[in-house]
Amino acid sequence: MQRLLERLGHPERKLAPVIHVAGTNGKGSTVAFLRATLEAAGYRVHAFTSPYLVRLNESYRLGQLGGGALVDDAELAATLERCEHANAGEPITIFEIETVAAFDLFSRHPADAVLLEVGLGGRLDATNVIERPIACVISPVSIDHSEFLGSSLRSIGAEKAGIIKRGVPVICANQEADALAEIENRAKRQRAPLHRAGQEWHISVERGRLVYQDDRGLLDLAAPRLFGRHQFDNAGLAVATLRAAGAFRIEASAFEAGVTNAEWPARMQRLAAGALVEQGPVGGEIWLDGGHNAEGGRVAAAALGDLEERVSRPLVVIVGMMANKDAAGFLANFAGLTRHIIAVPIPDRDGAMPLDRLMDAARALGMRVESAANVEAALRTVARLAYEVPPRILIAGSLYLAGHVLSANGTPPR
Repeated sequence: MQRLLERLGHPERKLAPVIHVAGTNGKGSTVAFLRATLEAAGYRVHAFTSPYLVRLNESYRLGQLGGGALVDDAELAATLERCEHANAGEPITIFEIETVAAFDLFSRHPADAVLLEVGLGGRLDATNVIERPIACVISPVSIDHSEFLGSSLRSIGAEKAGIIKRGVPVICANQEADALAEIENRAKRQRAPLHRAGQEWHISVERGRLVYQDDRGLLDLAAPRLFGRHQFDNAGLAVATLRAAGAFRIEASAFEAGVTNAEWPARMQRLAAGALVEQGPVGGEIWLDGGHNAEGGRVAAAALGDLEERVSRPLVVIVGMMANKDAAGFLANFAGLTRHIIAVPIPDRDGAMPLDRLMDAARALGMRVESAANVEAALRTVARLAYEVPPRILIAGSLYLAGHVLSANGTPPR
């Protein structure tokens, strides 16, 4: 990264103020709340996020007055070609070249803020070449990517904390004790002011509203549009970040607009129409979530539990996962909600988990499981079953699967 950025004239040093976001779960949603709030306050915001769901363009959002837009094909192609030419055939990963392209692209467009999401870990991530962000954000840390980050919360927490820079405010979501200890130690060594959920700032849900409080006062905000109790936490993390960074003037009305306007596809997203929806059961619900680890399964299951309390429906989970994921840890969250699992492959992914292994994990949990050739076939299977009440369907287990679903449904991110 350092070598290639030097050849390009260090575009990463020419950016608008950067907010750097790490964590295991909730990074993308937190970025979505940050972007929606800043845009509601009248700021131009660039955002680099990963992975994309359908098109690479989704990773690059260019800030404009009145709201941002995804980079168009021609400019993205020209940017990638410029970076490839500068690299001159030397070793580099796909994510590294994509990250360099983000810095090069953003340096060519004026903006008021840059939101930068870590790809994997933090300490050694390609994004961690930013020397002086205005805020370092750490969303909830859990077990994932153990082959790279270690198998304990302490080791993973240390990797995430690697984005913390000297004197830069650190805004931290609720964490398990081991992960929090590593974050606290790193912040102390870097003399970075630490803003921890439940200590320096607090959120609660009162009468269905998000109530945020810190030493500067209280904000009584509407509930997030993004569904699930965990989205209150992600929205609170975004609010805490913008208040701790102190670089932007944001009125309460902009915080409210940010919380209610933020959109982030494939995170407990209701699919109301589209080609795939038409193949599902008449009158049923189809929800899509990219959660793929134990914690991601937990928050999706909690959201489904909330839905069940509102309107009771039988639940079917259509699941496809990558081979390096913990299928049992993910599926265990749904054991009390459903006994019907349909395992599907992830199209065009060599690293997808074999269906027999996925099905064995479900059987070990006492779940009734079957397989289908694809999501379309799984939906047709559910549509043929006789239910007293139309069922609720969750499609989950992988962001790659979620991207395929959005594409096949004709509802890709925009």
